[in-house]
Amino acid sequence: RATVKPPTSVLDKLPLLKGHLVTRLTPSLMAMLAASLFAGSSFALTKNEYKVEKDRIEAAYKSAKAQCDKLSGNAEDVCEKQAKGDEKVAKAELENRYKPSERNANKARVARADADYEVAKEKCDDLSGNTKDVCKKDAKAAHVHAVENAKVVKAATAAGETRTEKAANVAEARKDAAAEKREADYKAAAERCEALSGDLKSKCVDDAKRRFAQ
Repeated sequence: RATVKPPTSVLDKLPLLKGHLVTRLTPSLMAMLAASLFAGSSFALTKNEYKVEKDRIEAAYKSAKAQCDKLSGNAEDVCEKQAKGDEKVAKAELENRYKPSERNANKARVARADADYEVAKEKCDDLSGNTKDVCKKDAKAAHVHAVENAKVVKAATAAGETRTEKAANVAEARKDAAAEKREADYKAAAERCEALSGDLKSKCVDDAKRRFAQ
């Protein structure tokens, strides 16, 4: 009588992530890794399934856009950014289901980051002055975090590398990502200092530089 082999886990599929490396990955990075692995291991869509799903996505966008047309002002603009972003993400994810690859999986991750950024920026237009500027810097920082996380996942899931090569590439990607995130976070913090003046402003900027190693 045949025995049932237990399902492999995400870590089993990525031996490199066993041990200390996995403890250094954030929950968001682990979620991205899991999604990438499962997407790559699923069955690809047929050409007909792809077309049906693409038509569904386009119909969903038209329906969402029609709802946005009932709004006005910035609420309409935010709604349209959300609808268009959802369509772009859905199409990017569909492309990866149709032709699974790390390249397409990465495009889908970046598409989500870009879509969220466009919506966040548009929401800032409801504000004014320094509050609006801070809002945009925060939106940019969040975008940088998402894009850099995608780069780390791309390095961790790249094929055709030895364990040593992959470990080195992941370490380099993490180092670069950390630097980019710190810079973006610093710019967001420094923007808040613009609401101050004199010594208070100078101290605020100095504190931000020290906090984010700039």
